[in-house]
Amino acid sequence: MPSQPDPLTPSQPDWYEQGLPHIWLPYSQMKTAAPPLAAHSTQGSTITLADGSTLTDGVAAWWTACHGYNHPYIRKAVEKQLSTMPHIMFGGTVHKPALTLAHRLSNMLPGDLERVFFTDSGSVAVEVAMKMAIQYRLNKGENGRTKMLAFKGGYHGDTLATMAVCDPEEGMHHLYGSVLSEHIISPLPVDEKSTARFLSLLEQHAHEITAIITEPLVQGAGGMLFHSPDVLRHIRKAADDHNILLILDEIFTGFGRTGTMFACEQADIVPDIVTASKALTGGTIPLAATIAQRHVYEAFLSDNPEHALMHGPTFMANPLACACANASLDLFEQEPRLAQVNHINTVLTEALEPCRALPGVKDVRTLGAIGVVELEKIENADALRTKFIQAGVWVRPFRNIVYLTPAFTISDAELLTLTDAIYKVLSS
Repeated sequence: MPSQPDPLTPSQPDWYEQGLPHIWLPYSQMKTAAPPLAAHSTQGSTITLADGSTLTDGVAAWWTACHGYNHPYIRKAVEKQLSTMPHIMFGGTVHKPALTLAHRLSNMLPGDLERVFFTDSGSVAVEVAMKMAIQYRLNKGENGRTKMLAFKGGYHGDTLATMAVCDPEEGMHHLYGSVLSEHIISPLPVDEKSTARFLSLLEQHAHEITAIITEPLVQGAGGMLFHSPDVLRHIRKAADDHNILLILDEIFTGFGRTGTMFACEQADIVPDIVTASKALTGGTIPLAATIAQRHVYEAFLSDNPEHALMHGPTFMANPLACACANASLDLFEQEPRLAQVNHINTVLTEALEPCRALPGVKDVRTLGAIGVVELEKIENADALRTKFIQAGVWVRPFRNIVYLTPAFTISDAELLTLTDAIYKVLSS
């Protein structure tokens, strides 16, 4: 059992006391938010705090640490690359880790998704996908097609461009509505009514839409909302019928989280552009990628220099990050990650089901290595988070859900520690 910290009476190190007044935390009302925990080290699915207490991690560092924290194989790859070339600009030079990774990603993905553009965050990967889709039309002389069709419940990042394709009402970015570009927001076509609305919007706006963007199988930050592979097939067909590109945001769903390496495999479809990040490096160093089909890339080939894709992050294709990603892909090849995901799903399905009978619980659902307990509402997320910390687990409720996205290498005992804590906390 993990040793349990007491967040109400913490004993903090000097660096915490000195530095805390100078940081601005994400998604936090700094006036009222509970103090953050002081982390000292991580290993596997365990977070060790500065006071020596430990927590079992149920969210794998925002869904990234798919192999568990501090995996020795990835650490060795970083150490080796660090001794050779920590970084070099990707403008005019290339290097083995990046080209090896690009080749491997292209071979892993379906169809002719073969051109890889590296960035350093998921939001920027989506921005690049949007720029690709818009400039694809401009380079073809289709100047009026600059809008995206996105879906209610969707989330694609926190930058200005990506906020504009997130859910405009239920999402976290509604305050910025007056300064965001306007795109077409549709209900996800999951039933007859929503499908009719989706098709109607396409009919009305196809002449100004360049691409449809969606998260395949799971709308993550929108509330871990699941949909079937059939929904993706319908979207792909509708995009084809109207000569519209399809962008799949696999930043959360890619690399095994839904039970296949990429969620689009379960629908047997090929997007025109796909984005990847989070688990790409096994949760070690930031890296993201935007991968395009051949026909998208070819629209940028021209004697006109203005037809080039004008984007280039300073740390694009960082060799350390690419070495991490290659090591992570090695682990998927050498160890039974997808079988582990299937096992995690079995355990989560059985262990979380008793929560369905608890007062205030609206739904319980699982997919791959994702377990969700949806509540009618959460009055105070900070207070609920504190209860989980006191139970010895790191679980971060948001919106109206309590969820688990553990490392694929988590032990059964650790997984049951997490599910037992959820049941006990929600019962109290």
